[in-house]
Amino acid sequence: MNPVEVARPATMKKTLDSARRTLLMSEFLRMAADTIRASKLRFALTALGMVIGTASVILVVTIGLTGKQYVLELLQKIGTNEVEVEYAGGGASAAEHVLYNDFLTYDDEKAVDEQLPGLMYSSPVLTMHSRISFGGGVVKDTVVLGVSPQYQHIRNLVVPFGRFFDETDDMEHLKCAVVSQTFARERYGSLDAAVGQTFELSGIPFTIIGVFREAVNDFGQSEIEDETVIVPYTVARYFTGTNEVNQIYFSMHSMDEVPDAARDVIRIIKTRHRANSVYRAQTLTELLTTAAEISDALTAVLVLVAAVTLAVGGVGIMNIMLATVRSRIREIGIRKALGATHREIKIQFLTEAVIISLAGGLVGILVGLAIPLSIRFLTSYALPISGWSILIALGSAVLVGVVFGTVPATRAAQMDPVEALKYE
Repeated sequence: MNPVEVARPATMKKTLDSARRTLLMSEFLRMAADTIRASKLRFALTALGMVIGTASVILVVTIGLTGKQYVLELLQKIGTNEVEVEYAGGGASAAEHVLYNDFLTYDDEKAVDEQLPGLMYSSPVLTMHSRISFGGGVVKDTVVLGVSPQYQHIRNLVVPFGRFFDETDDMEHLKCAVVSQTFARERYGSLDAAVGQTFELSGIPFTIIGVFREAVNDFGQSEIEDETVIVPYTVARYFTGTNEVNQIYFSMHSMDEVPDAARDVIRIIKTRHRANSVYRAQTLTELLTTAAEISDALTAVLVLVAAVTLAVGGVGIMNIMLATVRSRIREIGIRKALGATHREIKIQFLTEAVIISLAGGLVGILVGLAIPLSIRFLTSYALPISGWSILIALGSAVLVGVVFGTVPATRAAQMDPVEALKYE
């Protein structure tokens, strides 16, 4: 026999089997659509659970991303690009630590300015607790900070009234000051009334040229207190008689440069002091990373809670499909009598469950996206939308249909055709 003739029936059989599988799948989809169309309201109510579940997943992720964005923006306002350096002690013994302090100096700041590329701003901070006198013999204990004009940009200070002192004021050693909002209200009754007023610091008159506030509340974690007066460092240094400062702030162009910059700053400063002196560089990089991790963990927990809604919707699908199987026992018997296999019956009912779940999931995705998109369109606030949340919601809808549709589909496939035909 010709080998070609032997191979031809096998090839034709393979082609027919493939065509039959394609036909069966299209049949399954048509039959599922016909069944759902015959009971629109019942299946629509069943899919409602999936609508709520998938919409909840998207909205929960959106809320989590919004909270994360808000927290990170607050931290960035404090100064994510800054490096704060301070003296942390030193010496081989406690006695040496007491006898030989090795504080930071104004010259350390200048050395770092010259040797560190990519540096944007820098400022020394000299903290003094001084007694300020006003007209009429009123004396007040106040925190006075001696800083450079760049301190405003480093600490993101907002000046609603007046102005911050500039490089010219600093170079000319002008006796000017900016005061906190609390200081202005407590002393002068209002913010605008404080501008132009004078006070005396160690008998030297200073003129208030502006009122400042921090861009975001740091909850007392900085050198700025409620009632604080800021003066040029070139003036403040004469009250101490030395070049020593409490801290030095450095600000980089990018947050990515901060870790390397912190190490370089410490290296440069240590070369200018005793080998056993200890200096500490503080940044917000670790705090930002921790805040992002906490936010992601909370979002994951909320997504798991939203997944419970999906499970509830899945239970609804399983119940309605079990009721559907019960009402179509005779139809199942007829199909089996006509040659439908165990696999075909199972796929038929599983397809119906997946279509219901997927339809509800698609509607839920549209609902979940409609809310943040409406807020974007109607307001100036752009809520973040995650593409992953859409994929997770869609995948979950399909998975729920498969998992919770398997039990009814298996029960229908396992029915005895003879008993099914007898069922009334």
